Amino acid sequence: MTLDGRHALVTGGGQGIGAAVARGLTGAGARVTVLGRRAGTLGSIVAAGSAVGYVIADVTDAAALESALAALTPVDILVNNAGAAESAPFARTTRALWERMLAVNLTGVFAATQALLPGMLARGWGRVVTIASTAGLTGYPYVSAYVAAKHGAIGLTRALAREVAGSGVTVNAVCPGYTETELVESSIARIAARGGRSAESIRADFTRANPQGRLVQPEEVAAAVLYLCGPGSDAVTGVALPVAGGEIE
Repeated sequence: MTLDGRHALVTGGGQGIGAAVARGLTGAGARVTVLGRRAGTLGSIVAAGSAVGYVIADVTDAAALESALAALTPVDILVNNAGAAESAPFARTTRALWERMLAVNLTGVFAATQALLPGMLARGWGRVVTIASTAGLTGYPYVSAYVAAKHGAIGLTRALAREVAGSGVTVNAVCPGYTETELVESSIARIAARGGRSAESIRADFTRANPQGRLVQPEEVAAAVLYLCGPGSDAVTGVALPVAGGEIE
């Protein structure tokens, strides 16, 4: 498999799944740029050889994102990985929480894709892969805003795939279950801090959601992204691919 000569942009590329995707794409020969909010974490990805450069931008800041993307050379592969998760019972889900979840998990995907898709269409080749979640395929309690945003991201993926079919550009989503990342660790710590349960018991609940009895590894999610970007995937578009150990069929 080779992606030689392709330029890839990974949003939220400083850690977790984004960092694993950057490593995988670089290993396949792509020239990778990572985008995120923190220079320190992004710089460490470049220093490790997993990317050739980075740009600072928050995907929820339309002006900053537009400026950052305009400064990049043409992008052939866009991996929409930037995301966040907050939990609350629906009755205590504030309008601010709702809007934060949609801004980063859905509107950020829209904005980055809309900025870079025209160039892909003009060149007759491109790959858009959004890191969604099993939450985009089913419901989970206490994360209604996150679930709604991820369902929206998958709906956008399916609609856009139909819209650009035949152009040489494919649009897909990868839907991980609970994955061994900083995001999951922070969620466990946050739940434990509310009292009454240990981090170990919370982690056990997370692993029980996966029929394989484990957390998904970031490299497994990256492997799915590589498949969707690589040779032989031209006919695969509009797919929401679960990487969840059988949790979602």
